[in-house]
Amino acid sequence: MMSDQQIIEGCARHERKAQKVLYEKYSRLLMGVCMRYASNKAEAEDILQDSFLKIFFRIKDFTGTGSFVGWMRKVVVNTAITHYHLNLKYRYHVDIEEYVSAETGSAGFDEDFYTSDELFMVMSELPKGYKMIFNLYAVEGYKHKEIAEMMGIDTNTSKSQYSRAKTVIRDKLDKLRRLRTSYPC
Repeated sequence: MMSDQQIIEGCARHERKAQKVLYEKYSRLLMGVCMRYASNKAEAEDILQDSFLKIFFRIKDFTGTGSFVGWMRKVVVNTAITHYHLNLKYRYHVDIEEYVSAETGSAGFDEDFYTSDELFMVMSELPKGYKMIFNLYAVEGYKHKEIAEMMGIDTNTSKSQYSRAKTVIRDKLDKLRRLRTSYPC
């Protein structure tokens, strides 16, 4: 079994064996990151493939300070953002007013109430821009100013998209909760 350091050194020398080991070791983890940003599995697979190409060609840029997995996650997130921008003109545009709704008034949701499949479904139904901002802020931990710079938008746009994403998520989860209480399993 190769250590991460051996994998990194092998990949820096463009050794296929090291590249294969890196892919086999981390592709499932990084595919999970891709799925958070993609509209479907095929799109996530495209992002993953592009990400691994970047990782293989830029691995020599990894300085060894910080987490190697963290460095790769950053490559994947940046690739997802690039993919989003390149494909933005082909996306179905939805009137933003269609997704804006009033606060439900509920304090929150019981985190154990929803299955991971239900949460994934709710997240996958978000408009692409909302999903991107929500993931960057809530999951990846970027600040709105950083998101604005990465996405080429205003900081206030990032904040409002995040707020609207939370509202849409809250509304969808509330509807799901009401369906469950109306029709218990």
